[in-house]
Amino acid sequence: MIAEPDSALLRHAQQDIEAFSQVVVTYQTPVFNLCYRMLGDSQEAEDAAQETFWRAFRSLHRYDPSRSFLTWLLSIAAHYCIDQLRKRRTPVESIQEWTDELLPGSAPNPEAQYVQYEEHQRIQRLLMRLEPHERAVLILRYWYEMSELEMAEILSISTSAVKSRLHRARQKMAILWKEEQHSGSAPKESIHEAPAY
Repeated sequence: MIAEPDSALLRHAQQDIEAFSQVVVTYQTPVFNLCYRMLGDSQEAEDAAQETFWRAFRSLHRYDPSRSFLTWLLSIAAHYCIDQLRKRRTPVESIQEWTDELLPGSAPNPEAQYVQYEEHQRIQRLLMRLEPHERAVLILRYWYEMSELEMAEILSISTSAVKSRLHRARQKMAILWKEEQHSGSAPKESIHEAPAY
């Protein structure tokens, strides 16, 4: 778990971009990972992460120290990515592998590894068919293991709205999964692996 930044560092970082760069180094991996999983493209994720940190730097004077700094940063990143996804006209084809909570364990042999890879591709394809706000709750829940309260804080919605979105997103994923099963194997799509960070 990433420790909260020192309050003196945050105060100094409000006036000094060099001091803020220490904050960036500490939090760049979780911010990039969230952006990548939301956008499905490493270059777009890098751009989104940079924009997230730029927005955070400009808004640092409004940060409430009683709040988790990571939660505050992920909130900025999630909102930016959702906005970007809403602007898109074509669906994104790739996203990093689904969490082990849905596809547990490492495969013991090449055949099982191939089957697992196919399942990962299938889940990635289906996940990218969800609306941005549905994708966001699934990513925050299954990749970041966020509580409903944390997700509500990040997405600026009520916990009941989180529960509702999560329920709808799970239902939609289940329906899409069944549709693919009944229609046979779906066409193969290019899946880009996330860079190792």
